[in-house]
Amino acid sequence: MTTAAILQIENYRSEHQPHFEKLNRTWIEKYFWMEPVDVQVLQHPEEYIVKPGGYILMAYWEKEIAGTVALRYVDKGVYEFTKMAVHEKYQGRGIGEKLSHAAIEKAKLLGASKIILYSNTRLAPAIKLYRKIGFTEIPVDGPYKRSDIKMELML
Repeated sequence: MTTAAILQIENYRSEHQPHFEKLNRTWIEKYFWMEPVDVQVLQHPEEYIVKPGGYILMAYWEKEIAGTVALRYVDKGVYEFTKMAVHEKYQGRGIGEKLSHAAIEKAKLLGASKIILYSNTRLAPAIKLYRKIGFTEIPVDGPYKRSDIKMELML
């Protein structure tokens, strides 16, 4: 069976909130710590991501929620690629890359000319993926204390 046959990416619905929070809380707490902005966004994604003009995608692997990614509206034509997480059980199957491409396509449909992201170089596989799909490093600024790298993708 091919990956396309068992991987499905869907738009976020309110019933996804506990999964969105758990997927992201798991990796954040594994490598770092929850910041106040994380708690707000993960507990209230509709308020902090969807209502202001952003988007959340959920990945299903054989009908089980396996991952997520969000696009947070920053400014006209600019979205932040944020809160990407893939359940450890499903890592190594290309889900992160497929979610990334789906988010990029969604950003284009939303009229984005640029996507930014904040990360940490400790997350080497994620940084490698971001570079592979075209993100380049720019000077760091931003809302997260744990971030030591900022990247952008011009669309």
